[in-house]
Amino acid sequence: MIRTMIRAAIFDMDGLLIDSEPLWKRTNYETFKTLGIEITAELRHNMMGRTSAENVAYLYGQHPWKGPSLEEVETMIRDEIIRLVKAEGTLKPGVHQALSVCKKAELSVAIASSSNQVIIDAVVDTLEIREHFDHIYSAQFEPYGKPHPGVFIKVAKHFKVRPEDCLVFEDSPSGVLAAKSARMVCVAVPEPSAKDNPFVQTADVILDSLEQFDTEILKNLG
Repeated sequence: MIRTMIRAAIFDMDGLLIDSEPLWKRTNYETFKTLGIEITAELRHNMMGRTSAENVAYLYGQHPWKGPSLEEVETMIRDEIIRLVKAEGTLKPGVHQALSVCKKAELSVAIASSSNQVIIDAVVDTLEIREHFDHIYSAQFEPYGKPHPGVFIKVAKHFKVRPEDCLVFEDSPSGVLAAKSARMVCVAVPEPSAKDNPFVQTADVILDSLEQFDTEILKNLG
């Protein structure tokens, strides 16, 4: 067993475990295009890390539409992203390595995602990784999504460990902010364009890929 004070590892999902950002980009672009809304780079940036319900409400506030309700639009997005995950979803490099390091250290391992539970289920089953996680939790069941730390704190409570003893793996600035707000250790694996983001820079370690995560990094974090 690796000697570390860290007792639990919490993984974000979108953009970290699965290369889903292109799928979300396509889904949001096509869905909101039908409502007369163009998803600009600025809007996409503001949507990162939020729950689908929060994003639909956010866009409605920015550009109100006539026609389908917010709930109907959210359902359209959910159904399309699940279809794309099943058809095109691929595992990000280094996922199995990072999970193996955590398991060898006998850490409790969880997913804490902003995606709805049915989307999480589609991802872990399509990619055949469900068995690697002791707990799977969606911010859908929290009053607020990331960057609010609630989703991470709830997982720590589930494992009956202190937030300070949890290690979070995140790719988005809002996710890193949520992890640090929860007083957790954070490994950031951002897209190159987000690497210099001030929130990402608050992470304890910044990696280019999960392939770089190893036992030495874990020991140093603990």
